Amino acid sequence: MRILYIIMLGFLFSVQSMADTKEDSQAKAQELFNKVYGMVFGPEGSSLSYAVNIIGLYKTEGDVVYKNKKIYYEEKRFAAWEDGKVAYMVDKKERKVDIHDFNDEKKDKYLAMFKYDVNNFAYSYKEKGEFYELTAKVKKSKFFGIRSVTALVRKSNLYPVSLTIKLSLLSTTVQISNFRSGGIDDKVFKFPKEKFTDYQYIDHRGEK
Repeated sequence: MRILYIIMLGFLFSVQSMADTKEDSQAKAQELFNKVYGMVFGPEGSSLSYAVNIIGLYKTEGDVVYKNKKIYYEEKRFAAWEDGKVAYMVDKKERKVDIHDFNDEKKDKYLAMFKYDVNNFAYSYKEKGEFYELTAKVKKSKFFGIRSVTALVRKSNLYPVSLTIKLSLLSTTVQISNFRSGGIDDKVFKFPKEKFTDYQYIDHRGEK
């Protein structure tokens, strides 16, 4: 999940500071993106389940919770609790917990790779029956990186249904279910140390 987790974050975080435009279609796309962003990362938080299957390469599913900059996600192998100050990155297979400062890019090797200038995206949308299809396309793409990300959201409530990610060498769709906006308690983001008492702890805080 980690690479997809970073891609989704990079895409959704870009929404909050999209460049202004006077074109009607892009202005509408910006309005829709901003509303979805507010529901996912707003002060009341949100939660969802995800599933992805890149046939022959990668398959996983799990749950993720957001609230402002706080994040919690968990799946079969990986989990993370990030409370806005400290990030606890758990690898269940290797039975270890890496501890990082929250804003440390080294907490995930993909974080720097998938950072983008929001002004390098072209935003658009179209209607597909009961859904909006919202697309952010990179204007100047890198050899290895995102080409575009398309979110399918319901017209009735703007709840996300899927996220299609196109990279330089492949494309995959993340299926989203059980989306809930609001009512997220901060306790969710507190690392449950008692569950990992026999794990190796590696503290990277303060490293340069």
